[in-house]
Amino acid sequence: MTADLSVLEALHSTPARRYLSTEPITDDVIREILDAAIRGPSAGNGQFWAWIVVRDPETKKRIAGWYRKGWERHYGSRREQILNAPEGGPMSKASFLAADHLANHLEEAPVWVFPVLLGAAKSTNPRLGSSIYGAVQQLILAARAHGLGATLTTLHIGHEEEVRELLGLPEDALTMALIPLGYPAKGRWSQPKRRPLDEVVHFEKFQTA
Repeated sequence: MTADLSVLEALHSTPARRYLSTEPITDDVIREILDAAIRGPSAGNGQFWAWIVVRDPETKKRIAGWYRKGWERHYGSRREQILNAPEGGPMSKASFLAADHLANHLEEAPVWVFPVLLGAAKSTNPRLGSSIYGAVQQLILAARAHGLGATLTTLHIGHEEEVRELLGLPEDALTMALIPLGYPAKGRWSQPKRRPLDEVVHFEKFQTA
């Protein structure tokens, strides 16, 4: 069963969900979510993408180990600094703890999805993600409609070549994210906290004051 949500309600109530249960997700649900994802935009409607669904425990175990190395390098090694920082910093205590939980339980999420761009491995285009991230957001919103939590993660990319080989991807392909999916085990559907609109929106020109 899917939730009866308006588009705006879904947009305002789909935070990253990092506490995920091990409850299985049926193939039919995954197919519906991915069918919604591929309706998303791609450059020139080229759709030079592939979507890799991963359930295999051994594959997840290996990639999760590489992911944890990325987590430790970028965030885990600064655990005390982040947790003891004043409120209002770049990462809240709650966000850190949720991300830390995900890093340490990543392989327990029943399904992972890797959005992949074909022919992108050698690209230096900083806007490359525009060809797939709109579709990724549609995947996350479709998951929300099915009561599934998701988050866009990239901490595996320090081992991109190994991940590519493990997933059997072409040499010119690039994983653009790792999206763990699962029914939420903790937390709630709520509006993500953001800076006030007037602080980030500018009309006609960027305003410095």
